[in-house]
Amino acid sequence: MAMKSLTTTRIGRAVAAVSLALATGIANAAGGLPARWQLNMDPGVTETAQNAYRMHMIALWICVVIGIIVFGAMAWAMFKFRKSKGAVAAQWSHNTTAEVIWTIVPIVILVAMAFPATSMLVKQADTSNAELTVKITGYQWRWGYNYMEYQNKPVGISFISKLDADSDKTRQLKSGLDPNAVKIGEEATYLLNVDKPLVLPTKTRVRFVITADDVIHAWWVPALGWKVDAIPRVINDAWTEIKEPGTYRGQCAELCGMDHGFMPIVVVAKPKAEFEQWLAGQQAATAEASAPNAHAAAPAPAAAPQG
Repeated sequence: MAMKSLTTTRIGRAVAAVSLALATGIANAAGGLPARWQLNMDPGVTETAQNAYRMHMIALWICVVIGIIVFGAMAWAMFKFRKSKGAVAAQWSHNTTAEVIWTIVPIVILVAMAFPATSMLVKQADTSNAELTVKITGYQWRWGYNYMEYQNKPVGISFISKLDADSDKTRQLKSGLDPNAVKIGEEATYLLNVDKPLVLPTKTRVRFVITADDVIHAWWVPALGWKVDAIPRVINDAWTEIKEPGTYRGQCAELCGMDHGFMPIVVVAKPKAEFEQWLAGQQAATAEASAPNAHAAAPAPAAAPQG
């Protein structure tokens, strides 16, 4: 009895440890980065990502049910009709009823899944009614962001976002620096951080127009639920509406050249009021930076006539 109690306790502790690891993995994955012992997709922080997650879970559980039925039937048949019990193999080779069932049932499942999946894809492709429009341009090996329009007014802010200095110094050959030491707080950010993140408002529909300047890149932040190719002389578009404030990281997802692995993406989502405050600060800084150039470009006043 004591042994059983000990065993039960150990099993209970093991189950608790696995549950805790999974829960931790899910919690860590909420920011969009994979975590140790993470076994499932990240649900993401947008409607698009969560729709994909729901369809993935529906498909997963359908597969689980089919697996249980098929492998359960196989195990039951092997045990029930094993040779040691004197079972004799049947001589028939075809069963029309069984063939009709295992043909029709998968078709019904696929059709039932196709309707909600198609509806979600159509909704995902609709980029209308956006409050903010951001142009994204891929370069070797950095990203250009141009805030084009917010609430039907031009914004006039643009900047380049590239790998942060700590990661860049550490990645150099013979740098002698430890990649594990590149952190922000407790978060390891080696090759995952940038000097200037893309700042977006939460609970706001944002439209992206995406292109490239040199070769094909792909803008991908897993927590947003999609990736789009950035192709020279082609304009692709997508949209998002981030539900929760936070920092969400991604990477270029197209093999674009020698430093393809060194062009991360960072999206910082702020509540709308904080975003508008940030936007006003950026516009003021841009205006201040351009003011001396405007004075320099202005024609010099004409000299007073002599004599």
